[in-house]
Amino acid sequence: MAEISKIKVPSGTEYDLKDAWARQQIEAITGGSAIVFKGVSSTELTDGGTEYPTINGEPVTDLTVGDLYFYGTDEFIWGANETWQELGPSLTILGDLAYADTASASYTPVGSVSLTNANQTATVSPAGSGDATYTPAGTITGAEFTGASMTSTGTFTPAGSVSLTNANQTATVSKASSGDATYTPEGSVSAPTISVSSAGSTTTIKNPTKATVATAVTAAAPGATAPNNSVTYYSVSDETLSLYQIGYNTGDSITTSDVTVKTGDASYSASAPTFTGTGARLVTGNISVPSSASFSGTAGSVSVTGTTAGSVSPASFTGTGVRLVTENISVPSSASFSGTAATITVSPDP
Repeated sequence: MAEISKIKVPSGTEYDLKDAWARQQIEAITGGSAIVFKGVSSTELTDGGTEYPTINGEPVTDLTVGDLYFYGTDEFIWGANETWQELGPSLTILGDLAYADTASASYTPVGSVSLTNANQTATVSPAGSGDATYTPAGTITGAEFTGASMTSTGTFTPAGSVSLTNANQTATVSKASSGDATYTPEGSVSAPTISVSSAGSTTTIKNPTKATVATAVTAAAPGATAPNNSVTYYSVSDETLSLYQIGYNTGDSITTSDVTVKTGDASYSASAPTFTGTGARLVTGNISVPSSASFSGTAGSVSVTGTTAGSVSPASFTGTGVRLVTENISVPSSASFSGTAATITVSPDP
């Protein structure tokens, strides 16, 4: 749980928190005297008892309220009613592990492991891949080829040339359905006349004017320069810190006045434009178009390649099968461990 030990106010002054109830309880025990550790008593002290503690073999008879003594592992305080008040066991008896969150140790067992082996044999089977380690004895027969005559086909390009006889022709040029324009007619387009057909609609809105309002709330650290328009929300009187409530007033942030604005556009009308110019017919120049053709060439040779048709008889192997086995392999069949008991020391982690 989080704790608060002091309060710092905006002026920079720090105030310690005073627990009035705790002070009352301490005063009831000590009578207002300070608690002072005196020593370890060799004489037994009891809760509510009036025994004199013994220090270095000497009894202590001049006890003062607030005197603190140890007896064994317990703490005792001399109260205002002149009896011992037992506070409980002292934390000094706790070892290092009492203040450690974690602890660790390492341990290696002492002993030995013994194995009982038995000889085994293993069957050797062909592997799916890898270098061959065994070649069977025998012979291969067959693998003879039987074929027939082959008919070859190919392609041929004749050697020679084609000559053309051309004649000039003219062609009519028509308007294309798409593509870049290649002809612009001469002439001009007159501008249309635009006029308002009907006025647009209007309405009235509230036109705002500025007013001074708070735009942000700022805070300053204790002891720093106070912000503008600071609000004091605390006071300290007779060791009492009072925290005030903070409120705020409301009001209009702006004032308005009526303004007429247009809410719809007017409608307009325009006369159709007219074009004035001279039409033109487009024709092409002379275009050379073939009117006849003739071919002259010489005989050529043809070279054809192909694949012979036929079959190869399957090969057969004659030999003696051999079964492969390994030598005896020593394989553990059982195991046992023998060791001795050990003491493990745990140390607190740093």
